[in-house]
Amino acid sequence: MRIPKLMHAVCSKLIFCVLLICINFSCKKESNTNPDIVLSDNDNMLMGNASNAGSNENNYLLRKAQYSLSYSRTRTIANWVSWHTESSDIGSVDRQNDFREDPELPKDWYKASDNLYNGTGFDRGHLCPSGDRTNSVTNNSATFLMTNIIPQAPENNQFPWAALEEYARGLVLGGAELYTIAGTQGAGGIGLSGYADGIDQDRIVVPADTWKVIVVLSKGNDDINRVNETTRVIAINIPNTNIGINPDWKYYRLSVDALESKTGYNFLSAIPESIQTVIESKVDDK
Repeated sequence: MRIPKLMHAVCSKLIFCVLLICINFSCKKESNTNPDIVLSDNDNMLMGNASNAGSNENNYLLRKAQYSLSYSRTRTIANWVSWHTESSDIGSVDRQNDFREDPELPKDWYKASDNLYNGTGFDRGHLCPSGDRTNSVTNNSATFLMTNIIPQAPENNQFPWAALEEYARGLVLGGAELYTIAGTQGAGGIGLSGYADGIDQDRIVVPADTWKVIVVLSKGNDDINRVNETTRVIAINIPNTNIGINPDWKYYRLSVDALESKTGYNFLSAIPESIQTVIESKVDDK
């Protein structure tokens, strides 16, 4: 009688292992942290994965319909957020203002919430702007998830940062489509209450700089193959401070190459290298 019982136990374990493998395989296919996803036209990450974000907890990839992002568990903010904007994204939906925790982060991770910014002297600054997602309540609401929010100095957020957001939407309404990546670098900024490395007992890092790269294309299809040596690329880096900020975003322009040196990221990595070499060396002057 022992042999059948042994065979039954072995078979049960084999079945369990096969099921486990199948479940893991299925999860990996559907996972939003898979950096090898095949991207289609207008995908939020079509121009590349700047940090090769994946399952690393400090370079953790989250892919949403409205934007994609690399999140840092240690910093409790995004490293970067990447999104595509075209005219159909811009509508008449009101700003939702429903700041809240992001439920897509792993359950055991510490999560930023809206009230943790109260009295800090820093704005709840958007990386992907609310104004770029006004075609539906769902899409606008997604921009208020705290994974898309950073402690941003008011003079930065409300002046040059906001001015570039408005300028970019003007380009879209004028017939362009944009691929944008915006993010954070370093630690330590100056808000209304002075210098801080972080808020919420330093669990949420205050970045030293905020930056952005925008690829400007005319509206069309097959976007990755329409990028060429003459494509306009806007890159900025703005100190996260309330002191001495120039309200004109153009003051903070630099080349993509210079921003890569500062951040360590590889922007526009999906574009052929021969084209990258040309467009990343230029400083926008329009």
